Amino acid sequence: MKSILEFGKMKATGKKISVVTCYDFWSAKIIDDSNIDAVLVGDSGAMVMHGFETTINAEINMMCYHVAAVKRATKKFIIADLPFLEHKKGKENLFNSIDLLFKAGANAIKIEGADGNLEMINELTQSGIPVMGHLGLVPQSINQLGGYKKQGSNEKSFNKIFDDSLKLQDAGCFSIVLEMVPSDLSKKITNKLEIPTIGIGAGAETDGQVLVLTDLLGMDKDFHPKFVRKYLQGYNLILEALNTYNDDVKKKNFPSLRESN
Repeated sequence: MKSILEFGKMKATGKKISVVTCYDFWSAKIIDDSNIDAVLVGDSGAMVMHGFETTINAEINMMCYHVAAVKRATKKFIIADLPFLEHKKGKENLFNSIDLLFKAGANAIKIEGADGNLEMINELTQSGIPVMGHLGLVPQSINQLGGYKKQGSNEKSFNKIFDDSLKLQDAGCFSIVLEMVPSDLSKKITNKLEIPTIGIGAGAETDGQVLVLTDLLGMDKDFHPKFVRKYLQGYNLILEALNTYNDDVKKKNFPSLRESN
């Protein structure tokens, strides 16, 4: 995938879109050799890579650092999260921050939520900046939401997320992430919108799916959300490799004569 036009073409032809979230050179290099369609450099990197408890600690320099690392490894389409409150610090700051992300290698940005953002998103898209929306569980608003829990479970919330998806489309978004919403809601939105939906914890009826690379590789032994399928037991495999290396060092099995000369 090279441009936002391909997102629309894939929806039109019924071809599912695969997106993986990653943050660094080595993992993006593997993804570049894969069949994955696009890469998201998420503000979740604040948690996965830096150990913070929420995504709120991601800031523009951190995001640019990770976008640049990913860009050096892949030619795939890169979407970058706009950090918490970055679009609330004035227009000049917003455009400067987006400029930094694009110069670091991003092809599009993702902005969470619709309330208070529609006019700004419309101005960005009118300025030629591709914007991906994000509805449902929006992690930057975790303190307001009261935790990582499913959204759209009652009629009022259901209808609001549906209405917001139409507003984001009208504002010019080329795609929308739907996170942790009921599958009947994501299906209704997907069938109504002309732009593709990308789901995470939103069922199988969206136009595509996104997962964090470390989650699908099973790199965190204590992280078991319902919506994640672990395609590899990475934590156990790496732990086994480390302990085998340790044993070989202690027993003088490494390095061998061949590995020493």
